[in-house]
Amino acid sequence: MKRADGRSPNELRPITFIPHFTKMAEGSVLAKFGETHVLCNVTIDESLPPWLRNQPEPHGWLTAEYAMLPRSTQQRTRREKRWPKGRTQEISRLIGRSLRMALDLSLLGERTITVDCDVLQADGGTRTTAICGGWVALQLALKPLIEAGELPTTVNAHQIAAISVGVVDGVPLLDLPYVEDVAADVDMNVVMTAESLLVEVQGTGEKAPFSRTEFDQLLALAERGIGQITAVQEQIVSSS
Repeated sequence: MKRADGRSPNELRPITFIPHFTKMAEGSVLAKFGETHVLCNVTIDESLPPWLRNQPEPHGWLTAEYAMLPRSTQQRTRREKRWPKGRTQEISRLIGRSLRMALDLSLLGERTITVDCDVLQADGGTRTTAICGGWVALQLALKPLIEAGELPTTVNAHQIAAISVGVVDGVPLLDLPYVEDVAADVDMNVVMTAESLLVEVQGTGEKAPFSRTEFDQLLALAERGIGQITAVQEQIVSSS
């Protein structure tokens, strides 16, 4: 199958992580997967949400917020002024769940980490790009605390990455841009660790049910892509 951008079915879009993209955040990365660009900023607060205070076994917390800027898409998207839409909440929770898996929260101390993921330009795979960039920004934010001895290195439990896969015209594809995503028979987002352990799988038969064989093919395709992404993540973190 010839894809619109010339890639092979099992090929990722070009990946770029630009570290320290903003000045004020403890950790910041502009993550680019092809034409999808997501700005990930990490804030560390030396306090806990009220519901986590005074616990018998205190631990830190991580939460995430996701948003799409008004002209990240072809037509202007209205700002969500009063409350986030259902889709926005669902993606924010996915990012939060995924990145909490990256940490041993019991070693974080009384700290709350907020990961803000803002889509500057959307061309499919915004949630998976946010997770990949969010992990890099999280590492950059924690690095000074670890180097200063305020946190142990073991606070980092897992390296986390995510990618979209799908079936278009009967062909399993890796890393779908928008034009393929809207035409997909099967659409799936996969979050994994660098050791290929599953964190979360969101899969939907958009036009028809799909078989266990197709499911396994898509998971294998995602695992291949995530292996390549984690190598790029690690290179950025180690050199920043």
